[in-house]
Amino acid sequence: MTATFPRDPFFKHQAACLRAFTIVFLCLGLAACGERPDLGALALNDAPAPGARVTDIMIVTTRDKDATPDTYFGGERGQAIGYAEASISVPPDHEPGQIEWPNSFPGDPEKNFVTRKAGYIADKASFTNEINRRLAAKPRDEREIFVFIHGYNTRFPEALYRFTQIIHDSEFSGVPVLFTWASRGKVQDYVYDLNSAAIARQALEQTLIQLSNTRAEKITILAHSMGNWLLMETAVQASPNDRRKMTRKIDEVILAAPDIDIDLFKAQLKKLGRPPKPYIVIVSRDDRALRLSRAIAGGKERVGAFSDDKELTELGAVVVDLTELDAQDGSHHSKFAQLAQFQPQLRKTLGQSSLTRSVNRGNAGTVGDDLGNLVGNTIALPVRIIAAPFNYAGGGT
Repeated sequence: MTATFPRDPFFKHQAACLRAFTIVFLCLGLAACGERPDLGALALNDAPAPGARVTDIMIVTTRDKDATPDTYFGGERGQAIGYAEASISVPPDHEPGQIEWPNSFPGDPEKNFVTRKAGYIADKASFTNEINRRLAAKPRDEREIFVFIHGYNTRFPEALYRFTQIIHDSEFSGVPVLFTWASRGKVQDYVYDLNSAAIARQALEQTLIQLSNTRAEKITILAHSMGNWLLMETAVQASPNDRRKMTRKIDEVILAAPDIDIDLFKAQLKKLGRPPKPYIVIVSRDDRALRLSRAIAGGKERVGAFSDDKELTELGAVVVDLTELDAQDGSHHSKFAQLAQFQPQLRKTLGQSSLTRSVNRGNAGTVGDDLGNLVGNTIALPVRIIAAPFNYAGGGT
């Protein structure tokens, strides 16, 4: 005879918890393949390293400060928005898409990512002044802000170093701003992280309005995994007036491996309306992390592993499908970072006015040859780019 839980809400809850913890333990098995940076991971290193390049990152966070030396912020929630800055050195022989973590800190700048400088910024006004100072020092066509919003299970140094890798590989020349919310960086804390993302919505809204009031000519936003839920829910909860303030200078929104229920995503887009420029949604159907998230969420597909590219394009997205791209990480959840080195070519392609208009008007586009040249030959990766109403499969051999 098969045992079943009684028809009682309490026991149904216990059954759900049992399923969730089963998934968590599977996650822990995947995550146990190596050590991760934690306390003291941002120890300063001033050793010379010819050929290493330093990236300066501005930081906005809802994390609480951590008094442990060389740590700055932990995984607990702060009572107020915090501000900081850091300079991270990338080694001369860096492999695109990778983070060369030290085996011990502060690491070797000739072989590893290392922290050259880090410190808190006093308050919002000081942060804004520093942003404007950095923007003013750049040519007008480089006065751009790039905002990165990380995902679930991400510790502060991981978010900082991943963003550094993206900025370095993409050769971005504007001002990078990391928005880092209070993820504990533990697989079993999915619900804590989700609640932390919900708590961070107001802070993200205030930050985007703050950045739109700087000297920046335009703003690009890249969100990853659960960071997409945070970004979309921030936009949904904002008043129409505040939403206009937030999006006034936003030029491009990139949703990488979104950990969002597909039905929720449709509801969010319905609330927000068709964007002036299509969202760029990066998906991969072999994303193991999103497969586990789907199981926890009752079997509902996540946007980042959604199987119907055509439906996403009809919702107003340009889909970049990385399913056939070989992953550098075991979870297949960070493929988006491998595209950073090709960002200039992709941006030129995806930003073409003819592509944007074809998506917004629903008329046939005429950029197939350009996509073929840039994606098929220059990038030479098994990447599919799909924009309504045409379907282009790019990739090289």
